[in-house]
Amino acid sequence: MFEALADIGPLALDNLNETALQLQGDAQPALTKDGAAAIGIGLAAIGAGYAERGIGAAAVGALAEDSISTGIGIVLTVLPETLVIFALVALFV
Repeated sequence: MFEALADIGPLALDNLNETALQLQGDAQPALTKDGAAAIGIGLAAIGAGYAERGIGAAAVGALAEDSISTGIGIVLTVLPETLVIFALVALFV
């Protein structure tokens, strides 16, 4: 049984090498630069939205109790959006 495997092994490796060489000629990247940039910006936007969810709720609660001014609440709520702006800047740089 092991002798048969020794005979098959080099044939399998040769076939694998031929397949790899054929694929290298026609190889395309799985993800282009534009696709990677879109994923990065999308993830930054999702993260900013997730952060704004908690910050917005806390700011509205603080506004309801009159412990902060409206301007501070807006600034705190909009602050995570700078992540998306940085991602867009990185896209064009």
